Amino acid sequence: MKKSYLALTIIGLVLVLFFVVAPPMLDDDQNPVDAHQPYIISPEAAELHSSLIVGDWHADSLLWMRDLTQQYDYGHLDFPRMQQGNMALQMFTTVTKSPSGQNYDTNETDARDNITSLALMQRWPIATWTSLAERALFQADKLHQLAARSPDDLMLITSTTELETFLQRRESNPKLIGGLLGTEGSHALDGDLANIQRLFDRGFRMMSLQHFFDNKLGGSLHGTSGAGLTEFGREAVARMRELEIMIDVSHSSEAVVADTLMISDRPLLVSHTGFQGHCQSPRNISDELMLQIAEAGGLIAVGYWDGAICGNSPAIVAEAIAYGIDLVGEDHVALGSDFDGTVTTSFDGSEMAVVTQHLLNIGLREEQIRKVMGGNMLRFLQANLPD
Repeated sequence: MKKSYLALTIIGLVLVLFFVVAPPMLDDDQNPVDAHQPYIISPEAAELHSSLIVGDWHADSLLWMRDLTQQYDYGHLDFPRMQQGNMALQMFTTVTKSPSGQNYDTNETDARDNITSLALMQRWPIATWTSLAERALFQADKLHQLAARSPDDLMLITSTTELETFLQRRESNPKLIGGLLGTEGSHALDGDLANIQRLFDRGFRMMSLQHFFDNKLGGSLHGTSGAGLTEFGREAVARMRELEIMIDVSHSSEAVVADTLMISDRPLLVSHTGFQGHCQSPRNISDELMLQIAEAGGLIAVGYWDGAICGNSPAIVAEAIAYGIDLVGEDHVALGSDFDGTVTTSFDGSEMAVVTQHLLNIGLREEQIRKVMGGNMLRFLQANLPD
């Protein structure tokens, strides 16, 4: 009897460690913020920042077992920290597959998947254990539930009409956050074009085509083939355009980017990136392709982590933004943090004013700062969300 009791106790402790203790520990480990003294924000920067519409094109916060209505001392984002940082618009992206040993050079498509074990650890529904589409839908439901539970903190935006309503509501409630949904890679389709409609119906308005490995749509920038769009990929892009889903070519091979530029009648997004001419990294596509994206009306969102901008300090973020403005113009650069995307940053959502401060430090004009901090994102959404 004592042995049985001991065995049950040990099993119970293991389960507590796996399901209760491990998820926040993993989150804390994978999404760190470098230790730093409080940033000094000048009165000029603070006043300017408080008047901005701050928008970010990419955060993976729905992946983790955090209640975003509460403030945490780990990870990068939650509603209280976003409100402290005057963040107004946030694209929440859904990660559904990530290869073991992921890197920016080469990843095999059939590599062991990290998200399966994360789904088990965080007690996601059984359907998500085997279906990538269900993983995206489950994360989307989190955002829907948050909007329903905290309507004064979050409004889900799926159309230009809702975007206008959000802007009107935010005039009287400056803490209101406008949330949007996007995929991190179209392996979330599970190889079935019909899932584009399913995701659209659940609120997805941006879809990226690849993540860290080649998929049915074509080659990844970090895959093995370097291939362009497949026939399935062309059909998927066409269907996304029919539904007015914004297309994100972050992580796509240069051949996929070129092919998508050729067949899409709407501007493209690069939701989280750096510029190759500023940071020579396998994470970034060529400046030539960035110019083509901008010339077609697209938007390029600068990230905050070393792999994209060769550093993660606020000064380097500002340098990367300035480089982008010089390359593609001030109307085509935005913010794409990759917060909570297993990256190390030097500030979190509560400290967004430090970016404004450093943009002022390097001599950007107020009009340019307003555009890159969120004005360009707002304008792009107004032009490209469904009516």
